[in-house]
Amino acid sequence: MTGLLLIVTGYLLGSIPTSVWIGKSFYGVDVRKHGSRNAGATNTFRVLGKPAGSAVFFIDVAKGFFAVWLVHEFMPRDNDSLFASVKVFAAVAAVLGHVFPMFARFKGGKGVATAFGILIALTPSAAFVCFAIFLIIWLAFHYVSLGSIVAAVFYPLIQYFLDPGQDEIILIFTILLSLTVILSHRKNISRLLNGVETKTYAFRSKQGKKS
Repeated sequence: MTGLLLIVTGYLLGSIPTSVWIGKSFYGVDVRKHGSRNAGATNTFRVLGKPAGSAVFFIDVAKGFFAVWLVHEFMPRDNDSLFASVKVFAAVAAVLGHVFPMFARFKGGKGVATAFGILIALTPSAAFVCFAIFLIIWLAFHYVSLGSIVAAVFYPLIQYFLDPGQDEIILIFTILLSLTVILSHRKNISRLLNGVETKTYAFRSKQGKKS
């Protein structure tokens, strides 16, 4: 029962529509009606600016982190396999909550920031290597989506290399999470291939082509 409650809690945490609530509460704007129409941190940066985008990013990261942290705090550890399984299912539930939030008519973001929070709690070393890859790609090419996709592709390999003796369910999770992030960016992949993806600059306001 504890495990099930923690998994449900993970989904509820993920379902907090940070960008929608911040946009409507402080700016009177629904980010889902502007820019790429995505309820995530990147579109919030574009539509509402860096303060709002930063707030959304860090809160979305926290959602994923705490979904796993709560399992560490409250799940009994008398069964290692069950403990690992609940962590993974709570993590998956948090991502699903972000992508399909019950508090925002099941229309959410792509789950990248929430997934990063999960990685910090679940596989911290791989998380920071992936974040470094994301930053390098983003700063070099100015595409947030491309950085996210490349980091997702390499995540399972990085985690396996750093922890070859990991629990099998963690390995399965890394692959599924990677595929989920890539599939959630399928429209971005199409825009990248067609040369019409929006560029996002870290240190200046200039934008590329409109998505």
